[in-house]
Amino acid sequence: MLYIIARSTGQGRSSGIVSCLGIATGGVLQTTAVALGLSGLFLAVPVAYEVIKFAGALYLIYLGVRTLLSREEMLAGTGSERTGLLRAFFQGALTTLLNPKVAFFYLAFLPQFVDPARGAVPLQLLLLGLLFNLVSLSIDSSISLLASALGIWLKRHVGAAKIIQKLTGGILVGLGVRLAFSSRQ
Repeated sequence: MLYIIARSTGQGRSSGIVSCLGIATGGVLQTTAVALGLSGLFLAVPVAYEVIKFAGALYLIYLGVRTLLSREEMLAGTGSERTGLLRAFFQGALTTLLNPKVAFFYLAFLPQFVDPARGAVPLQLLLLGLLFNLVSLSIDSSISLLASALGIWLKRHVGAAKIIQKLTGGILVGLGVRLAFSSRQ
């Protein structure tokens, strides 16, 4: 959610919503991996978890540093709107795909609601994951709309654009560092 708030506050409603769609897409891909049994790899091969975790952490830190070092291009809206939205979508998807805790969540949460007597377990897992991601998308989108309104208000005040940029970059770096030092639990 901090990623969504940072993206929406810094780049506006469209970027925030598209980031939410990317996150939901990453969630559906993670759900598919669980349904196919691929996420079980994290349980069987602990080093796979660590590799994905550090790749995700480095990616978030990279995004944060890039935001901190940019010359307000992100906030001024320079560059192609379409390129910016595509980037927001893929960055949202990657933040989910490169977070192994998401896979562990789906592995722990979804099977509780599966009944093998009601049909194919992978299909049930996939449907439950889709439903979960739709609900999450509605919540994330609401947060994005509120955060983008806050961003508009802040940008109207002197110096707020720089503060938003630093805050956005700092949040992304902080999320990356947090992910890097998190344990499997």
